[in-house]
Amino acid sequence: MLINQPTAKIICDSISPEGKRLTTMEVKMHRFVLAEFNTHRMFSRGSASSRAIPIKKRIEQVLTDPAMPLYWGKNQSGMSAAEEMDPTPKEVAIGQWLYARDQAVETVRMLSDLGVHKQLANRLLEPWLWHTTIVSSTEWMNFFGQRCAINPETKQPFAQPEMYALAMAMQQAFYESTPKEIGYGEWHLPYIMEEDIEWVMEEINCQSASDRSYGRLDLLKKVSTGRCARISYLTHDGKRDPLEDVKLADKLIDAKPMHPSPLEHIATPYFEGQYKGNFEGWIQYRHSFENENIKEFTPNYKKEE
Repeated sequence: MLINQPTAKIICDSISPEGKRLTTMEVKMHRFVLAEFNTHRMFSRGSASSRAIPIKKRIEQVLTDPAMPLYWGKNQSGMSAAEEMDPTPKEVAIGQWLYARDQAVETVRMLSDLGVHKQLANRLLEPWLWHTTIVSSTEWMNFFGQRCAINPETKQPFAQPEMYALAMAMQQAFYESTPKEIGYGEWHLPYIMEEDIEWVMEEINCQSASDRSYGRLDLLKKVSTGRCARISYLTHDGKRDPLEDVKLADKLIDAKPMHPSPLEHIATPYFEGQYKGNFEGWIQYRHSFENENIKEFTPNYKKEE
């Protein structure tokens, strides 16, 4: 694997009876291009959060594997650099980038010692962080067409080089994957493995006839939801625990307000006339719940006298 490069891997790839392909990827990108990635509105996304990851772990990440620019372009007018810096000033620039990281690390350590919460202190480390995101979509062509394009005059990408590298990795993953056929009533379930299906059947068999609160698909959808929420097969304790995934899914669903975004990656093919959400040809799990979208809100700010 190349060092300091974005990565993309297929987590789940499905195609409906109507021929609509739904693909879920797990991608690793430079944190500083996340805003550009988030402009693509047909994507459903879920990200590892600076608010959830301990300060000590974030510091270790930026010290051992900092996200470094892929192309050190010379300053010029316009949004793209057509020419890279000469070797000597480039080396100095790299040193300054890492010096700024070291200064940020020391500041974050001081903030941590003062008792500042990780949701604030970790923000100062973001320029040097890798960012892991799960992304699902049925509409990929606009993304690839924009982010993989090359300027015919300069022979450089139109996108920022780190964004271009990410898009190229995603393009390769997409076109080298073969989607699985999914019928009506079946589900696109990211992070679900064969052993999870076996666990679900055992769990249902253990339920008494009067207390079968979950069916097979109910459990699988919730296991998938929990893993999409934490973007991993593993719990935050580093364990593989389907029951903890179900508990996390229930916590997201029962929260007031509900936290529905991890439920967007789980979907089933729709019959004609059932379109809803940002997937073409699929209905997302989140739309199974009446409270998935807040439609009424009572203003709660304090009006100035």
